[in-house]
Amino acid sequence: MQNLSIIRCRQNQSQRTLARRAGLSYKALQLIESGADTKLSTLKKIGKALGYEEASVEEQLRLFFDQPPDSLYDTALKIRHDGETSWKIHLFNFVDSLRRSRDNQLIALAPPPMSVRLDALFASTVEALCMELQMDLPHWCGGVSALAEPWFVAGVENLKAMALIESPTWFRKRQIFVLGNFLERA
Repeated sequence: MQNLSIIRCRQNQSQRTLARRAGLSYKALQLIESGADTKLSTLKKIGKALGYEEASVEEQLRLFFDQPPDSLYDTALKIRHDGETSWKIHLFNFVDSLRRSRDNQLIALAPPPMSVRLDALFASTVEALCMELQMDLPHWCGGVSALAEPWFVAGVENLKAMALIESPTWFRKRQIFVLGNFLERA
């Protein structure tokens, strides 16, 4: 439950403080944050201690379980679990799934916040695919800002000039520079 840890840290709460407020042991909260199974009632206690209404916790869980396994939301969770450096394999699996199914459910819900770079990359990728597949753009894409600094995704100095020229509009507008074949598989 890395999301729980992120929310707790954003609120400047220690594990001990949150555990005490939720009526849990410190060790139990540690286990939950590291991915141990837990009961819905325990999640509700933690949610309440973080300032969420009980219904809000239930709604978030419902949204999570309503997402198709190949959705962008699910893809973001896989990246969180496997580490940010795993984004390429998971993102391209998502790209393949969306191209194959053309299912709006895969992009309907905004992915959970990741890093600024990945948030922008997700939105740009979805916009590019929606144009390619003639699908409606999800509203959440419009709320994703451009990066403060340019990101050359390939990370290879010799490819920067080519990325500047070839990068599609959807990426360029967010200061992301990719090669023209970025969304293609070999």
